[in-house]
Amino acid sequence: MTHLYLPFFIFYFLPQRARVWIPDAEEVWKSAELTKDFKNGDPSLQLMLEDGTSIEHKLDPKTKNLPYLRNPDILVGENDLTALSYLHEPAVLHNLKVRFIDSKLIYTYCGIVLVAINPYETLGIYGTDIINAYSGQNMGDMDPHIFAVAEEAYKQMARDERNQSIIVSGESGAGKTVSAKYAMRYFATVSGSTSEANVEQKVLASNPIMEAIGNAKTTRNDNSSRFGKYIEIGFDTRYRIIGANMRTYLLEKSRVVFQADEERNYHIFYQLCASSHLPEFNSLKLSSANDFLYTRQGRSPVIHGVDDTKELSTTRNAFTLLGINESYQMGLFQVLAAILHLGNVEIKDKDSDSSLIPPNNRHLTAFCELVGVTYQDMSQWLCHRKLKTATETYIKTLPRLQATNARDALAKHIYAKLFNWIVEHVNKALITNIKQHSFIGVLDIYGFETFEINSFEQFCINYANEKLQQQFNMHVFKLEQEEYMKEQIPWTLIDFYDNQPCINLIEAKMGILDLLDEECKMPKGSDDSWAQKLYNTHLKTCSLFEKPRMSNRAFIIQHFADKVEYQCEGFLEKNKDTVNEDQINVLKASKFDLLVELFQDEEKATSPTGQVPGTGGRTRLSIKPDKGRDKSSKEHKKTVGCQFRNSLQMLMDTLNATTPHYVRCIKPNDYKLAFSFDPKRAVQQLRACGVLETIRISAAGFPSRWTYQEFFSRYRVLMKQKDVLSDKKLTCRNVLEKLVQDQDKYQFGKTKIFFRAGQVAYLEKLRADKLRVACIRIQKTIRCWLARKRYLRKRSAAITIQRFTRGYQARCLAKFMRRTQAATIIQKYQRMYMERKRYRQKQAAALVMQTILRAYMARQKYQELLREHNAVIIQKRVRGWLARRWYKRCLVSLVYLQCCFRRMKARRELKKLKIEARSVEHFKKLNKGMENKIMQLQRRIDEQSKDNRSINEKLVSLETSSTAERERMRGELNRLRGVEEDAKNKGNQVTSLLEQLEKLKKELSSTQKEKKTIEDWAQTYRDEMEKMVSELKDQNCSLKKEKDDLNRLIQEQSQQMTEKMARAIVEKTQQLETDLNEERSRYQNLLTEHLRLEEKYDDLKEAMNVSKPGHRRTDSTHSSNESEYTYNSEYAELEEGSRAAEDVTRGMDTSLTLKLQKRLTELEQEKQSLRNELENREDQFQRARDDVEFKKARGAELEYESLKRQELESENKKLKHDLAEIRRSLLGNAATGAGAPGSPAYKVVLEQLNASCEELEVRKEEVLILRSQLVSQKEAMHHKETMTEPSAYVEDVSKLKDAGELKQAYIGLKDTNRSAAPDFHKLNEDGELWLVNQGLKETIRLLEHQLQTQRRGYDSEVESLRGELQNVKEENNRQQQLLAQNLQLPPEARIEASLQHEITRLTNENLELLAEDPTASREARVIILRRMVDLMEQLEKQDRTIRKLKKQLKVYSKRIGEMGAGQTEGQTSPGQMVDEPIHPVNIPRREKDFQGMLEYKKEDELKLVKNLILELKPRGVAVNLIPGLPAYILFMCLRHADYVNDDQKVRTLLTSTINSIKKILKKRGDDFETVSFWLSNTCRFLHCLKQYSGDEAFMRHNTQRQNEHTLSNFDLAEYRQVISDLAIQIYQQLIKCMENILQPMIVSGMLEHETIQGVSGVKPTGLRKRTSSIADEGTYTLDSILRQLSAFHSTMCQHGTDPELIKQVVKQQFYIIGAVTLNNLLLRKDMCSWSKGMQIRYNVSQLEEWLRDKGLMICGAKETLEPLIQAAQLLQVKKKTDEDAEAICSMCLALTTAQVNYPVIYYTTFTETSFLNITRLRDRCESPQLLMDTKMIYPVTFPFNPSSLALETIQIPSSLNLAFLTRV
Repeated sequence: MTHLYLPFFIFYFLPQRARVWIPDAEEVWKSAELTKDFKNGDPSLQLMLEDGTSIEHKLDPKTKNLPYLRNPDILVGENDLTALSYLHEPAVLHNLKVRFIDSKLIYTYCGIVLVAINPYETLGIYGTDIINAYSGQNMGDMDPHIFAVAEEAYKQMARDERNQSIIVSGESGAGKTVSAKYAMRYFATVSGSTSEANVEQKVLASNPIMEAIGNAKTTRNDNSSRFGKYIEIGFDTRYRIIGANMRTYLLEKSRVVFQADEERNYHIFYQLCASSHLPEFNSLKLSSANDFLYTRQGRSPVIHGVDDTKELSTTRNAFTLLGINESYQMGLFQVLAAILHLGNVEIKDKDSDSSLIPPNNRHLTAFCELVGVTYQDMSQWLCHRKLKTATETYIKTLPRLQATNARDALAKHIYAKLFNWIVEHVNKALITNIKQHSFIGVLDIYGFETFEINSFEQFCINYANEKLQQQFNMHVFKLEQEEYMKEQIPWTLIDFYDNQPCINLIEAKMGILDLLDEECKMPKGSDDSWAQKLYNTHLKTCSLFEKPRMSNRAFIIQHFADKVEYQCEGFLEKNKDTVNEDQINVLKASKFDLLVELFQDEEKATSPTGQVPGTGGRTRLSIKPDKGRDKSSKEHKKTVGCQFRNSLQMLMDTLNATTPHYVRCIKPNDYKLAFSFDPKRAVQQLRACGVLETIRISAAGFPSRWTYQEFFSRYRVLMKQKDVLSDKKLTCRNVLEKLVQDQDKYQFGKTKIFFRAGQVAYLEKLRADKLRVACIRIQKTIRCWLARKRYLRKRSAAITIQRFTRGYQARCLAKFMRRTQAATIIQKYQRMYMERKRYRQKQAAALVMQTILRAYMARQKYQELLREHNAVIIQKRVRGWLARRWYKRCLVSLVYLQCCFRRMKARRELKKLKIEARSVEHFKKLNKGMENKIMQLQRRIDEQSKDNRSINEKLVSLETSSTAERERMRGELNRLRGVEEDAKNKGNQVTSLLEQLEKLKKELSSTQKEKKTIEDWAQTYRDEMEKMVSELKDQNCSLKKEKDDLNRLIQEQSQQMTEKMARAIVEKTQQLETDLNEERSRYQNLLTEHLRLEEKYDDLKEAMNVSKPGHRRTDSTHSSNESEYTYNSEYAELEEGSRAAEDVTRGMDTSLTLKLQKRLTELEQEKQSLRNELENREDQFQRARDDVEFKKARGAELEYESLKRQELESENKKLKHDLAEIRRSLLGNAATGAGAPGSPAYKVVLEQLNASCEELEVRKEEVLILRSQLVSQKEAMHHKETMTEPSAYVEDVSKLKDAGELKQAYIGLKDTNRSAAPDFHKLNEDGELWLVNQGLKETIRLLEHQLQTQRRGYDSEVESLRGELQNVKEENNRQQQLLAQNLQLPPEARIEASLQHEITRLTNENLELLAEDPTASREARVIILRRMVDLMEQLEKQDRTIRKLKKQLKVYSKRIGEMGAGQTEGQTSPGQMVDEPIHPVNIPRREKDFQGMLEYKKEDELKLVKNLILELKPRGVAVNLIPGLPAYILFMCLRHADYVNDDQKVRTLLTSTINSIKKILKKRGDDFETVSFWLSNTCRFLHCLKQYSGDEAFMRHNTQRQNEHTLSNFDLAEYRQVISDLAIQIYQQLIKCMENILQPMIVSGMLEHETIQGVSGVKPTGLRKRTSSIADEGTYTLDSILRQLSAFHSTMCQHGTDPELIKQVVKQQFYIIGAVTLNNLLLRKDMCSWSKGMQIRYNVSQLEEWLRDKGLMICGAKETLEPLIQAAQLLQVKKKTDEDAEAICSMCLALTTAQVNYPVIYYTTFTETSFLNITRLRDRCESPQLLMDTKMIYPVTFPFNPSSLALETIQIPSSLNLAFLTRV
């Protein structure tokens, strides 16, 4: 290491605790700290490592160089290595490691170089949002990124008009290809293309193709590029992609035939093998990759995580996109499959000098079939070759080894040709006919390589890197010199490593390549002879060339990065790249067209600029045809080295002609581990890629650079007050001369101060010491103040404790005395109480004993009587049971005997049947000939049927004759039947009398039995009633308790459900509002797209007009007539222009115009559909609100339910009253034998029993009916609950007024839904009393319901009468209003208005009559039609009269004009002109009653639009006139056109207005004042159209006079929508205009400017200077933003913009500020600090203060800053523990997970990793997007804002030049 870089400084003194870097075998460099001061002359340093180990580091006795010093902690992790104070290898390595491992940042600047470390992990930093964030930004203002380099190249190309190059280099696996791919994706995304050909997509589509045919798996990289490529992306004059061109270098052809272990061939071979199962590939005869020699040598056919089948599909899609059709693709795959089969051709030894291929080799057969050659020819020339002499030609056999090598050479040659062909066709697909203005080249080339065995390929690669390194060194040196000259500081020549000697060694005359070409020309040249020539030529003359000690077939070259030993074996063969010409001739004779096309250029010369065969480079020079074959033969003999040298020189010429940008890719480890850093490998690559050389060149000069303002701000603490002067430059000079004595350590430039390496660290040490002293002084003061405060607090606490303690003791003494006195009194009363209690207990015990004894005796007597009664009952039951058992036994025996007898008879009958069956079977056997007889019988039956038909015919005739006889007999029969009925009736009477007599006898006996039964029942009934009463009392108590509990529960539930319902309504409302806003946003986005297409359409139209031959209109003539065209005329003009352009122009893409027209139509349709959908959503929203109000009516149903509880209580009282009467009647007469039959009590009971039985039957039927109704109601309610929200009942409950209503509602609901109580069956055996009770209740409910229904009907009838009365009143008022309005109208308008009103009235009456009585409506309709005919006739007469009067009016107008009385024109109505004669005499002028209208002539419309819109200056109108004056004038003109009923005038005026506003916005759309002015006027015009439309919704706030000015003839609703769309477009244009103004201010004012000075200091920066964070001239601050916001606000207020619209504009402004600030905060590590968070919060508070001053706090602007506020809080909170993580998760609700993670990763003081994991693992349902969408525009609404200004009072100023308008 020391032989490459010397220490930058030799220090003579190192203090204790200084930190240094010392070499280490494992980690390359280790950090250590001095434990003892070092002085000059000490032989060693006493150091302590970071792990606490103490060591002694001895110095080199020769050089005495000290170790490298470490940089301050403030500089660790810088994004630019040149910002480090100490620039050396360990500092660079440590900075890269910290950024890569700790911060997970893979990009770092090193001056002009971007260092990219491969993370071996997919990162989300390449999305479209990141591209948009870097687009348009300065390279130093954002964190390092490949997009920043691409943006810098794109910006310099546009600014300097100079071609650019991005050079991406690095070793295999470092990520070169991916970096180049992302750079091209950036260009494709940012610039776009100029046509419909999607060139940017084609450029990106070339990547998968080139990766498939040029990339392979190696031991270091799974997708290693085995060729170099340079892609030129072409741009037009507007810097949009128009095409691309690709050049390739040095394809590794040897990989086709050989792969090392763990490596693969090119990806395309494995993709084909993996897809061999597809039907279209069956003809290729492929199988697994392990079956082919060329794909199995590496023994690693599969890459983990890669699906080769899908990759082939991607490759084929890319081919298709680039225009290579399916047939060509299959041809390519056919050639590739042939190469695989060729590798499997086995060549065997025939003898020692010859070889052969066995006949019918299937792989050779497959090869011949695929390429279309004969088997014999190919097998012949694979084993033979042709030798030509001067006179003869010989055919020589080849040994097996040479034949195998020839086979492999042929395979390599075919693949190289195929590679060339693909590259050529890719370039053809990327070529465009548009002229290229500039280009950006992306060079993806191999880095410096050194392996154990290095051959010809590594030699060429390192040769190319030597050339690139030389160009890089010269460019860096040139930039350093330009910087010094620009700042005008003295500088000396910087000594840097020049690798020109190494390049001369390779490419100069008699260099390595020259000697190699010379040896190739020798007949018997060999690698050994070439090596000897190298030794003899360069070993003693060149110090960079060495010979290995142990080898005579190798040589060593000292490259810029390292020494490399090359093995000479194979150099000559690879340089010659020979192929058997006979084999090529066989392939040329192929029947396969694609193969012939590949080899058709074999005889053509290759460009002198050189393209290695097989490299696919595109030739830039062509050979003249007259030199023909001789030159072709000469060029064909060029070697690979010569061609590579020429192509490399052409590449260097291209790079030197462009501005280069460098990307150095670093491979962090050899094991492809994610975010794993190997210092050894990293250092090796840093040395090889030139990063350290850049640092060395920078360190040799002045690497640290500060502007004077930054230096003053940073080191102001080192200055005294007297040192600070008004001139900051002089102040810095004076202070620096005092601080640094050595004048050579710094230089003063024009704008910057330049420092030598280490000086910034010295100044930082001085600053830190000064701040440390200040901190100590502050700490001393604070600690003193805290100690005194603590003492005073303790003293006050002690005094307070003493006061409270003494008071407590006094209170305790008083309390003791009170307790003593109270205890004495308590003892007295306690003793008295105990004696009294003891006496009462004895008395109660005696009474209890007596009661128990008497009760015991009574129970004994009762038990004895009960046992006797039970014994009698048991005897009765047992005797009855014995008698029934004997009877049942006899009955069973009799039945059994009957069964046995019947079974016997059945068996006998069965035997008889069996015998008969057997006899029938015998009869069948004997009569087999019966079939013939049956046939005879059948014929006989047919004959008889014919006879029967004849007989039937006779019967019919007889039947007709007998009909009369039957009628006569039927009368006689009826008479006889009457006689028989009389006899039967008398017989029945006798029978019924006998039955009645028998029934009476039975009733007499049953009545005697019932007498005794009733006597028993009366006794049991009395007992049951008593028991029932007690149970009812208990149940009543339990029900009351349950009622109280349930009332309390229902109150709680009602409150909860009310709150839940309110929340549900709020959420539903919010959801509807969100959906409405989304629909509005979609609609407005479509309007934006529509406007963009219109602008593009206009541009194409202008381009077509420009291309027309002939005279062109001047600007003046065009501007004077441009507004007279309507939409239709413009469309017709466009069609004419497009047709003319098609005839004249050539190459014009008319399909684009047609597509745009089609797209325009589709957008119009989609806009209309969205508009309809938006209206539907608004209707749904309104209906949802109406439903909420409608549900209030359901409270009446609960009132009905509340009555049910009262009904139950009254019914219960009635039953208790009846029960009490029964008990009194029974108990009162019990002693007198009242229970006997015939007694009053017996009669009462019997009557009640009969009544109950009758009522029971009735109630049963009613119960069944009511149950069916209840079931149907429950089903209906269940269906309603499922169709509506479950919270509907809660809203009904919430409408009840007090707790009493809630209780009643609950009891009613409970009674309705309650099932039968489980204990109701105990009332009696059948539960009949309960059923009776329920039946009575249901009856009462039905009656109550009928009463309620009648009451509701009465109320509805009263309401209808009231409504009719109100309608009559309204009709009367309306008639009066119409009468008043008609009186004010002119005569002709008065008649027309009255007719229109009469027609409307008759129509309404007809509709009402039809709804009430259809029959009467028909009669009324006839009458109305007759009246309408009469009215129409009158109307025609009036029209004729009006036309006649108009003609007279024109005549009078002409006469007045001739007589010079035109001044009074328009001041009188047409009716007055007819009635009053006009004389040209002087009449005294009187005040007119103006109607708020302006009249103009048709030919003055263009002048009106021109003066009022196109040439109007907003500034003068806004300052001097009323706001919205142009809108009022236009509307007043529109009113007059409506007044005269001129639809053409209305249409042309509105169309001209809209077109003119669009034109002025297109012309001056960047002027905020103009856009704001016309936004205000457009909204005012829209409000006027609504206010005076005649719609009652818009006329609520109008005065009576304003209502008179409504439009009467036209409905302009459609035009209102068009003007609303125009207002939306103007609003979006206003937002874009504001964004363009605010965008440059936001980052500087919100992030970089220090509003609170001293909170955060400026850190040293490197070559990539950021925007200054100090307020300087031309720098934006927060005050600049606030001033600009105030200017926006005042402008909109002056223009009279609606307040609601101003709020929406301010909300959008604050969203842009918050989004841009947050995006830059997330992408800039230097901004993620605690101090910056404090700065942001202060800036946000200033913005909130501005909102408060303007009265805009409720506009929603503050909420848009919430993500920025939370991000600032995130920078200031603790980030160490799990509790901190939870707090952050609950705090940062407006931020996504990615937005939370980025500041945590970037935070400079963060060292914990557990917290990071917690934050990352937080589960959030959100999009993974990192950046906010700065282009998002909130949907705008235009709330109706009526004007109180009366139109008739508006005066038109003369400054508007509108004298041709006349007030009416």
